[in-house]
Amino acid sequence: MMLQLAGDGLEQWMNAVQASDLPEVHSFVAGLRRDFDSPKAGLTLPYSSAKVEGHVNRIKMLKRQMYGRATPDLLRKRVLLAD
Repeated sequence: MMLQLAGDGLEQWMNAVQASDLPEVHSFVAGLRRDFDSPKAGLTLPYSSAKVEGHVNRIKMLKRQMYGRATPDLLRKRVLLAD
C-alpha cells in the first residue's frame, strides 16, 4: 500500500485489522480513524517531506554533539558547512 501509493485500500485494511485477533494493532487503527484524512493523504499523494525531515534530523544531531562545547556562532558555521 505504501509503495504503490494505494491509500484507497486503507479503509479496507483497517476493517480487516479490526476483525482480526490482534489487540495490539487495534489501538493503532483507532488512532488512524481519529484523523483519517492525514494518513490517507500520505498514502495517496505523491508529495513527501522526507528531505526536510532529513535535514532537521541532521541539524538536531549536530546540536546534540555540540551541546555545552561551543558558542552558537560555531554551531551555525558547522550546520551551514556540514555535508
